[in-house]
Amino acid sequence: MAQKILVVDDEPGTLKMLEMTIKLEGYEVATARDGQTALQMIPEFKPDLIILDMMMPGTPGIEVLKTLKQQYTNPPAVIIFSAKGGIPDMVEGMEAGAFKYLVKPVPRAELLQNIKSALVSRAFRKGG
Repeated sequence: MAQKILVVDDEPGTLKMLEMTIKLEGYEVATARDGQTALQMIPEFKPDLIILDMMMPGTPGIEVLKTLKQQYTNPPAVIIFSAKGGIPDMVEGMEAGAFKYLVKPVPRAELLQNIKSALVSRAFRKGG
């Protein structure tokens, strides 16, 4: 069974690019254009990993991350994928529990390597 990745970004072009890149690697992909939709999708889709933008209308990425950590005993791994590249933003994301904080644009190979690392790390956390 393919591992599941939820991509959350309000920018349609970025969302499509990420979806296609990740699907080509054999993962099952779902997308959401905002944080609230992402939170609603998680119980049914059960992603292993979430790629999360920080700046979105409504529920920002950092709030999605904090909600995940509060609501789930074994939440999906989270890679923040954001244009906000300041040190305070990165520290906030990592302290909130992100596996990695990537600043757009990210080379395809680097993105895919981080996805693999996050999924392996989560599998070890789960004991599986």
